[in-house]
Parts: sequence; structure tokens; C-alpha cells
Amino acid sequence: MDVEKSKKAFKNPIRAALATLLIGMLMQVLHWPYSAGIVFISFTAILVLYTLRFFRKTEKLTIDIIKMALVLFWTTNGILTILAFPYTLIFQVGTALTFIVWFAMEGTAYFMDKKSNSRNSITEIIWNFVMVIGVITIISGGIMHLLNWDYSTPILTTGLTIATSFILKDIFTAPKKQEDDVNNEELYS
Repeated sequence: MDVEKSKKAFKNPIRAALATLLIGMLMQVLHWPYSAGIVFISFTAILVLYTLRFFRKTEKLTIDIIKMALVLFWTTNGILTILAFPYTLIFQVGTALTFIVWFAMEGTAYFMDKKSNSRNSITEIIWNFVMVIGVITIISGGIMHLLNWDYSTPILTTGLTIATSFILKDIFTAPKKQEDDVNNEELYS
């Protein structure tokens, strides 16, 4: 199996499933019908596609195993939450712990090349800033929604729309390939 192809396996379907998940979550906030089914199918698709991607890799590094555990905990928690399973705390803790380990090992490496230089153009930096704003808006809107504050739904909707547009932009635009780019090869290769 070609190493380059194993790195690219299921990239766009996974991103499409993530975008669909965000759309389903937006539909849940707006209390639209079929939102739970869309979220369930999206979580299931992410779990299946990422698992297939993981097993297609010829060389599995520690970071790959951590990312697989993160996806496993996160998607299982989402699926069981949609099914109203009452004991999801272990999956939430597992998600948090594996996320912390992943972030400590690779989280910031996405923005750097081998020589620790920023590899992003101004456009990429602006898009990354937009994504950070989207995530902050989702968190703020989610907290406001839990507290039953006014304008929580429009804020949450805005954040989910920003994050979805970022993922869709990432699906439909081809990044510039750099010869020595090894950081976060799953996202860009």
C-alpha cells in the first residue's frame, strides 16, 4: 500500500461527516426534526471512517494511537448521549484526558514546520483566527444556552455556522503541499 495514500485515506469523508455533525448540532439547538438522527449518523460515520483510516496506516506512532483513542471516546460519548445512555461520564473523562495528551504532544505543531517557523500565509492565519472565534462563540453560546440567557441561540448558531464554514472551506480548497511537511500530516496530506 502506498504510504502517501494511507495518509490521505478518508480525509474528505471524515471532514464531510464533521461538517454534517455541526449542522446536526445546529439543528438540535433550533429544535428541528431529525437532528438527533443526523448527529447519530455523523458520529457513527466519523468513528467508522477514522477507525478504517487508522487500520490502513502502515506505521502507527504513539500520537496516532492517542488520536484514535480520542476519536473513540468522543464519538462513543456522542452516540451514547443521543441514545440517552445515562452513564457517559467515563467517555467524557476519556475524551478530556486524551485531548489533553494529544494537545500536549501535537496540538500546536499544526502551525509550525520542522524548523519551528510559522508555515501559514496571512490568509491561513486569518482563517485560523476565524475558527478560533467560531469555537469561542460556540462555547459562549452553549454556556448562555445552559443558563437560559437571551440571544444564546443566535450566538450558538453563529459559532456553529463559522466552524462548519471553516471545515467546508478546508474540504473544497487544496492546501499548498510542502516537501518537508511532516507535522499534522493527517490534516493536510
